[in-house]
Amino acid sequence: MLYIGLLSGVVVGNMAAHAAGLDALRVYIATMILIVPALAGARLLYVFAEWRLYRQDLSTIWDRNVGGYIMYGGLPLALICSVPLLRVLHLGFAAFWDVAILTILVGMAFTRIGCLLNGCCGGRPSPSRFALYLPNRRGAWEKRIPTQLLESSSAIVLFLIALAVRRSTPFPGALFLLVSLGYAMSRLLMEGVRERPQKAAGFNVAHVISLIIVVLAASTLTIYWRK
Repeated sequence: MLYIGLLSGVVVGNMAAHAAGLDALRVYIATMILIVPALAGARLLYVFAEWRLYRQDLSTIWDRNVGGYIMYGGLPLALICSVPLLRVLHLGFAAFWDVAILTILVGMAFTRIGCLLNGCCGGRPSPSRFALYLPNRRGAWEKRIPTQLLESSSAIVLFLIALAVRRSTPFPGALFLLVSLGYAMSRLLMEGVRERPQKAAGFNVAHVISLIIVVLAASTLTIYWRK
């Protein structure tokens, strides 16, 4: 599902680049290159968040069979790496990320289905009528809040909203900021219903990064919108 998400996201990004009047080939090259630091960053943040497990066997850090990615680790690293890369390819930073955010949303919609199938990122047990009989990453089956489906659905909703407003955004980069703000706010809500280890603190890495994104995106939108 990760592969399908990447492939579908790249295809959609190519279509969006054509629609935005960007050089689609250069956007494709930039996207393919930035997938590498994005996946590496996502993996490293997951390892950091689960360090109590990985420190027992460091060889599993890059073992794909052990799984685990956190998107919040991939996006900042990809943003940093994109600065010199986009300059070399003569692509505008803001214009590129207005397209790339659509790639990310499509990829997220598919990869969260993979999380559902794998049992990771699962919701906490619940007797609610909206709960589904699902496993967690340890293979324990219970009625759970389907957080993976909720996040996949939120990605689809954000994607549709982005398509509807992308031609009316006030400045380059506004679409990226709006979608980032929307995702971070929805992620804050979903973190509250995810299953957590009993000894885990109520406030985790995802909460912190989500709050930082909300503050940065909202303040940047406000400043540039006024200008």
